[in-house]
Amino acid sequence: MKTIHLTQSQARTRLIAPEDMVSCNLAFIDCKLPGSHLKQNYSFIGPGVTQSSEQVVNIPEPHGFNIGAAAMPKGVTNNLHLHFTAEVFLIHEGTWRFRWGANGEHEAEFSAPTILSIPTWIFRGFTNVSKEETSGMVFTVLGGDNTGGIIWHPSVLAAASEYGMYLSKDNMLITQETGDPRPDPAALLTPLSEEYIAGLRDYSVEEMRQRAVTGDDRCWSAQGLLDSVLPGHGGEIAPVIGFGISQDRDSAPAIVSPHGFSVEWLRLAEDHVVGRHLCPDIQVIMVFKGQLEITWNEAGEEVSVIAPERSVISVPANSWRRYRAVDGKTEFILTTRGDQRKRLYWDEAILQQAREHNRCLDPDGYVADADILPATARRAGAILETCNSNKT
Repeated sequence: MKTIHLTQSQARTRLIAPEDMVSCNLAFIDCKLPGSHLKQNYSFIGPGVTQSSEQVVNIPEPHGFNIGAAAMPKGVTNNLHLHFTAEVFLIHEGTWRFRWGANGEHEAEFSAPTILSIPTWIFRGFTNVSKEETSGMVFTVLGGDNTGGIIWHPSVLAAASEYGMYLSKDNMLITQETGDPRPDPAALLTPLSEEYIAGLRDYSVEEMRQRAVTGDDRCWSAQGLLDSVLPGHGGEIAPVIGFGISQDRDSAPAIVSPHGFSVEWLRLAEDHVVGRHLCPDIQVIMVFKGQLEITWNEAGEEVSVIAPERSVISVPANSWRRYRAVDGKTEFILTTRGDQRKRLYWDEAILQQAREHNRCLDPDGYVADADILPATARRAGAILETCNSNKT
């Protein structure tokens, strides 16, 4: 396996700190509607579903998914639309009312730090209903490198036309000033018919609740990482969507439907670490609490960045990395490409220390007590632990 070596400057380009984030207030057709005009759209990893050619994309490199965010002050609404690929909301701040259905007839409220996956091919919208004044940051993960955009509800298209906002056949914004002639209808996107919308699947409130994992719903595992038993380590994992990097055989995600990526929480006590390891799949970290130090490369060649709260970090596949909580307890979300169960390879020093603490991997790649495994099982597990790497 060829591993990726990062320079200090390359490491910094993988970090999207809050000061690196550039919003667009003309990303969507509803951006001039009363109650929606104050929302800000961000595209961190890939363009997402923006309909503006002016949207800044921090990291355009394909990851197998897109990551962005919406910042919406209290009372601001994102209107009804549907997605073709997975859309997962990761609420960093505030309380949000989500509505869905043919005309947005169902609704439920979720507060930070809930993660909510809304099914494809249903209309959805959301409003910041926080009791306190807040900028209301909610992150999103969208499936695929090319999401195909979105379809707006016919009522939104009609309302936007009153403000000179239209969509072309290519699903891109056409903005007109007062007094300009209306665009040729043949050049505009055709709204979905009422009949077609009525045939879309309906989800009850109970069904949608099963697609949400609130802060209290998280099932933390202290056995999810091989190194967690080591002094000064102790990382914990709470799976949410799909099968991620957890090495706990008894841990399972709440949401198992294919998304094209997995999502899981990790947390560390102050100054504790997740030891040096490698993942063959590209990953993205979102820091939700505290500060996280990410250190790349093998021993003696390390480069590091500090990611404050609300940062997004792209971690290349096949790169050695370790994490450390800085200035207090840290919680972050890890999104990993693919629906398959993910594989981790640990640095040889970590493997040796784990053995000294009676920890190893079983033949299925899960953490086990070394002293209860027969020699055949230990040999099979050792094969999974080994990473024969060549640096690039």
